[in-house]
Amino acid sequence: MVVPVLVFSLIFLAIHYSPWFDWRRNALSDLGVDGVAALLFNSGLIVGGLLLLPFSIGVVRVLPRGVLSLLGVVLLVLSTLSLCGIGLFPETAGRVHLYFSIAFFVLLPLSFIFMGVSELRHPNMRSEGILIILVAISAALIWTLPWSSVAIPEAASALLGYILVAVKALELIREPVTEG
Repeated sequence: MVVPVLVFSLIFLAIHYSPWFDWRRNALSDLGVDGVAALLFNSGLIVGGLLLLPFSIGVVRVLPRGVLSLLGVVLLVLSTLSLCGIGLFPETAGRVHLYFSIAFFVLLPLSFIFMGVSELRHPNMRSEGILIILVAISAALIWTLPWSSVAIPEAASALLGYILVAVKALELIREPVTEG
């Protein structure tokens, strides 16, 4: 639950240290190029991805058993590793940064679509499955709108993705502990 707050706080702190940053002209990754802002931005993505990794694996505990759930979890793990990759390979690293960025913004909503469809197939999870699918599709469709820069769709898509993470995190928190 705290990972999205941490990541977004570090991003906004990086923006604070970057008076040149303009939501209408820049990509969020522009923050990861130089100075204190780069340290804040890149470390925020790396630490955020690493902290989301155990969650990404553990979310399988609150999903219905099956191939769709497993595929969703695998894609979520790959998405969190891609988030780390964005920070590890900033824009100055060249094309590899672009590949990690695209992977993150494609894999995150796709992972939740698979999880949502898996839940949709179970009568007691249908409403949550529908909600998850709608939010995940919204996170993907944001990219189809005309924007003057990519910072706004990056932030909006990530925020919707983190809402999905929060939904699943609350389920994990409420999950009864079994004694073994």
